[in-house]
Amino acid sequence: MQVALKQAQKALRLNEVPIGAVVVKKGEVISVGHNLRETLKDPTAHAEMVALRRAAQTLGGWRLIDCQIYVTVEPCFMCTSTIIQSRIKKVVFGASEPKMGGLGSKIDMPKQLQTNIEVVSGVCEQESIELLNTFFSKLRR
Repeated sequence: MQVALKQAQKALRLNEVPIGAVVVKKGEVISVGHNLRETLKDPTAHAEMVALRRAAQTLGGWRLIDCQIYVTVEPCFMCTSTIIQSRIKKVVFGASEPKMGGLGSKIDMPKQLQTNIEVVSGVCEQESIELLNTFFSKLRR
């Protein structure tokens, strides 16, 4: 999760919403990503999507079997759907996302779709929240 937090800090420096993601396979970091929506002018450039695309390129296929993804904030519906489609085995996230969270805060997509994805929440939650608070308080000024 520390690597994901460092990715979120990169997003913060780019004036992006500070969310970071890391895909891991067998204890090895396969790819990283952070929000790039504003930078790329791309509504799909969420941290998770960036990390998942890079992981697929690294592994040479879209099935990310035996992989885990660590994200600083609960994935939205789009990202959760992509995580499910990519066959990710486990999702670990920090802060919950009450407006668009797809892993239990708003809806629980894996449960509704009867998938076997393991979900762990609240890991480095405070650090993730602090990054978001920093970003949004700066934005309000």
